[in-house]
Amino acid sequence: MQMPDDTTLTDHGLPPQGKGRVLVIACGALAREILDLTAVNGWDHIDLHCLPAILHNHPDRIPDSVAAAVTERRADYQSVFIAYADCGTGGVLQALANRLGVAMLDGPHCYSFFEGNAAFAARDEMTAFYLTDFLVRQFDAFVWRPLGLDRYPQLRDTYFGNYQTLVYQAQTDDPALTAKARDCAARLGLAFERRFTGYGDLTPALAGL
Repeated sequence: MQMPDDTTLTDHGLPPQGKGRVLVIACGALAREILDLTAVNGWDHIDLHCLPAILHNHPDRIPDSVAAAVTERRADYQSVFIAYADCGTGGVLQALANRLGVAMLDGPHCYSFFEGNAAFAARDEMTAFYLTDFLVRQFDAFVWRPLGLDRYPQLRDTYFGNYQTLVYQAQTDDPALTAKARDCAARLGLAFERRFTGYGDLTPALAGL
């Protein structure tokens, strides 16, 4: 499922229904997971607004984009939750959330909260390159082409020479995705490891809403 950029998704496609509802402002890379969790758990009080997933490649743009979304939409909701971790913003996003008086996901990035922040920190892996379900699906669009590897394959060792393993953090049991992740590892010249993480700390964070 390809999620449209900068889109608000509500129950049955209806517009936001005002007070008593929760707005989740999320990275587009988390759309599928958040929609799955809200559907399975019957969290029909939650509306999802996705910012473009490509901001993943431009973390300096995330705080302003989040701030604009919160400012534009918060009056229609009882509360707002930011479904981003720090995501390379160097603490700027957390400072913004504090200033706006809204909560956000804990952790440095999605790889951490998918595995569980405590478990991820305990591993202290310095030579692992991570992919999630979303990034496996979008590997060419978010990794291969942005790094210029489609045009300059010799840059592979420059970018990935200090990595040893591609770790696929699987949110779902999908053999086709696992095969694609294994192929991504081969293209990068890395060993392959699959870890089934499920949704990790994302589940309790949304449940708390």
